[in-house]
Order: sequence, then structure tokens, then C-alpha cells
Amino acid sequence: LKYLADNNFSDLRGADLEAAIKKHINEKDEDLTGSMEAQGTTPRQLTDLIGSLADLTSGSGDKGTPIVFIQGYFDNFTK
Repeated sequence: LKYLADNNFSDLRGADLEAAIKKHINEKDEDLTGSMEAQGTTPRQLTDLIGSLADLTSGSGDKGTPIVFIQGYFDNFTK
């Protein structure tokens, strides 16, 4: 989403930006292999992204870190 907002729709804000991104996602090609849109702003393996999210949320593995439950990470923004 950040890649699209920064690169494809940098002139839009608020509801217009949200509508443009949803339209773009709904009309995208079935196979985005090799496209920058599939990479996002920091190309990494999915497991690395989820691990980073858990670290940021929990305090990067400090003693006594709570369990992090990640929900909705794979949800479709347009639905």
C-alpha cells in the first residue's frame, strides 16, 4: 500500500487515495511476479516481514516479552 501511495498516487490524499488504491488492486494483473508492486518498499521474504512486525510490536525479544498474535496480515485491503 505504501508503495502505491508513494509512487502511483502521490498527488492524492484521504478518501481519494483510498479509492484509487482499491481500484488499482481490484484491476491488477493476476501475476505480479517481477513487478515492483509485488515487492513493496522493502523487498523481503514474507516470514521476515512477519518476524519484523512481531519484533516491533513486542519489544524485539526483551525478557518478559508478551506473545504477539498477528491477525489480518493477509487480509485484502479492498474487502
